[in-house]
Amino acid sequence: MAHFQTTLTLATQGQGLYEFTADVIEWTARKKLTIGLLTVFCSHTSASLILQENADPDVSLDLQSFFERLVGDGPSLYRHSQEGPDDMPAHIRAALTDVSLTIPVRDGKPTLGTWQGIFLFEHRTAPHQRRIILHLSGD
Repeated sequence: MAHFQTTLTLATQGQGLYEFTADVIEWTARKKLTIGLLTVFCSHTSASLILQENADPDVSLDLQSFFERLVGDGPSLYRHSQEGPDDMPAHIRAALTDVSLTIPVRDGKPTLGTWQGIFLFEHRTAPHQRRIILHLSGD
């Protein structure tokens, strides 16, 4: 069984969903595995990963709006504020989603559904550089 690993760096411009499906597909295809398993891992506590529809950009906007309503912003709501007023809400939003995804790989491609895309969900308001680790194993 072969193992491959790389780190992607994604630049964000504040809160929102940032699709990086094409980067994942391109890297996975270069490994030429017939069958395998891909793990996508976000090494941060104030950003997360989701598989979501990538055909209609309104889906991303609606998801972001929903999370803003679900987890309110405001310095009076939380004790933790050392890293700014948006940090604790970002931690909660990340806890409600996930920091890793597992995707089967067949014939060198992640087996995503027709409208599925891989997104970094940035929960902080300021721009950040986010590290995403890709680990592929298989034959």
